[in-house]
Amino acid sequence: MFSRTEKTRLFVYLTIFILVMLTGTCGFMLVEQLSLADAAYFTIVTIATVGYGDISPATAAGKGLAIVLIIAGVGTFVSLLANATEIFLDRRNNEIRLQKLQMVIGLFFSEAGTGLIRFFAAADCHGNELAQILTLDNNWSARDYQQALKELEGHLYKVDVECIDLDRLRAFLGEQSPLLIRLLESPYILEHESFTDLLIAVMHLKEELQHRETLDGLPESDTDHLCGDIRRAYAQLVRQWLLYVQQLQRNYPFLYSLALRTNPFDSGASVVIQAP
Repeated sequence: MFSRTEKTRLFVYLTIFILVMLTGTCGFMLVEQLSLADAAYFTIVTIATVGYGDISPATAAGKGLAIVLIIAGVGTFVSLLANATEIFLDRRNNEIRLQKLQMVIGLFFSEAGTGLIRFFAAADCHGNELAQILTLDNNWSARDYQQALKELEGHLYKVDVECIDLDRLRAFLGEQSPLLIRLLESPYILEHESFTDLLIAVMHLKEELQHRETLDGLPESDTDHLCGDIRRAYAQLVRQWLLYVQQLQRNYPFLYSLALRTNPFDSGASVVIQAP
């Protein structure tokens, strides 16, 4: 899709070009007594600087009009072509960047994100509600995803820390530390602000857990603090996971199939494909 600026710029150049074409065609028909086809042809070859020489203005007015067309039309024509080419190249580059970004996001969920969701979803006091929202299938449409995202905004993400093995979680995040650092170093991540926020939230949770010598017998105030860090990371994980899966359904059906079969919110999901 074109941006608003690109649309405006292309519309302006195209409008000017059409006006120049109409002015030149009508002008040559009047002053040079050319037919519509010859006038349009001469206008085009003049603007395009081709100049075959088979038609040339015979009157002073025609020569003046040709000069105006060369000055106004050539610049407009070149600008229109340059702008269209720039938009095409920008769109192509954006597609490549988005593809690489999706690869980076896919790596995160494959190696760490889905595992983290399982840690948190198992301790979610309202996990059943989340499972109802996020039990996906092949028939989901863009409207279904939008509705699910809207429902996620109202989810409380109330996590019972007592149901989470904090030592296992700390060990898991420690193992993923090199991956998280590499992801944050990726230039493509900077273009995805919400995913960058997710990585920062996960890194912060990792540091909070690693800076405590022991996770046993923590005071309630400290447990509440950790709970807040977990909820922050959990809420962003769920939203980004859903957006990631939507992109898979749109662009990579085979990866989408695996995502459905490893859906951390679907208790009935199985990676093993069963015969119908």
